[in-house]
Formats: sequence, C-alpha cells, structure tokens
Amino acid sequence: MIQPADIREWRGLDVIDPKGHKIGELEAVYVDTATDEPAMATVRTGLPSRRRLVFVPIGEAVVGPGYVRVAHAKSLVKNAPAIGTDDVLPAEEEEAVFKHYDLTYRPGVGGERQLARR
Repeated sequence: MIQPADIREWRGLDVIDPKGHKIGELEAVYVDTATDEPAMATVRTGLPSRRRLVFVPIGEAVVGPGYVRVAHAKSLVKNAPAIGTDDVLPAEEEEAVFKHYDLTYRPGVGGERQLARR
C-alpha cells in the first residue's frame, strides 16, 4: 500500500515507463474517493510553451531514487486525456481517463467523482 506521506514527496519526480523512458514530471496525485487510496497522477508533459497534464494510473507504481515508474508505456500515457497546467479535470470527463486505460469507472452512489486531488 502506498502511504499518503510518501506521495507528498513524489511531486517533481521524473515519471518513467516500464522501459525507463521519461514521460514527464509528476505534478499531483489523485486518490480514489471510495477508498482514499492513490489511484492516478498527473504528469507534466510537452514543450515549455505548451505544457499540459496527462493522467496515468499509479496503483502499480514503483518509486526509486528520483523517479516514479508507472506500468504503462510512454506512448499510451502521452495520448491520455489531458488538462492545462492550471485547469481542473471536469467531472464529465473523468470517465474518459479510466476508459483510456481500460479501467472500470465507479462514481459514487450519488454521482460523486471517483478522483480527488491530494
């Protein structure tokens, strides 16, 4: 299990794929609102003048010195749903993030979001 204290230290670390290719820098961690467990991260990608944040699951992430290794290939992550660096993921677009990775989307009983930023 990933400890909440640990994820605060991940911000700014390089995010790499299983082959060691750098995807970008970790910007924020999102938890599953039903379990309060870390579920997704946003990764800062793109050129300095065209930065964006892409979402990637972190349930199987491995942390090493200076990096977070995710279980998905760089090409898949780079094509994931994205938001601007100062934006918030709209609730109606949250399901698309899960579908991109073939994950089940489970909003709350009252339609609450599945992800919350930490």
